[in-house]
Amino acid sequence: MRLILASTSRYRGELLQRLRLPFETAAPGIDESPLPGEPPPVLAARLAKAKAEAVGRQQPGAWVIGSDQCAELLGKPLGKPGHRQAAIKQLAAMSGHPVDFHTAVCLWRDGTCLQAMDTITVRLRPLSSAEIERYVDAEQPLDCAGSFKSEGLGIALFDSIDSHDPTALIGLPLIALSRLLREAGFELP
Repeated sequence: MRLILASTSRYRGELLQRLRLPFETAAPGIDESPLPGEPPPVLAARLAKAKAEAVGRQQPGAWVIGSDQCAELLGKPLGKPGHRQAAIKQLAAMSGHPVDFHTAVCLWRDGTCLQAMDTITVRLRPLSSAEIERYVDAEQPLDCAGSFKSEGLGIALFDSIDSHDPTALIGLPLIALSRLLREAGFELP
């Protein structure tokens, strides 16, 4: 069966390689803007499905994986910072607070949609301005929701991570995706 990852994210691609299934990648090319008042978990699920469906409609017969993540701090969504000052501002706001990361995944083929969601709660320890700046300058997490890379130096920013699936924090919940792939008929070890 043909499998396509509807993403150009190197992080998601690296995660999917762990399952040792052959796959292709394709850019979904969708508008990722939140709808007015859209809660972060709803946004993540909607975008995961939209990504999978956008690529799947162009590739009939293929199973397409869409995934999206939305960070939530005190009920407000956090996006990718894009530049140094925004990353510093995000980390300062998150310092000492729990942050929920909602990571949705959708497996789509010809109108069939299998979906799952994983939510991870990360608590950042209280961080000084100097620590935040050193971290941002060292790791440049400008393309990461929440302005950190938990798989790298960002792990030093945390007091705790409450998770059922640590890969969900990186952007693709492999435990949930493995379940969906088996349901779709893929053989995994």
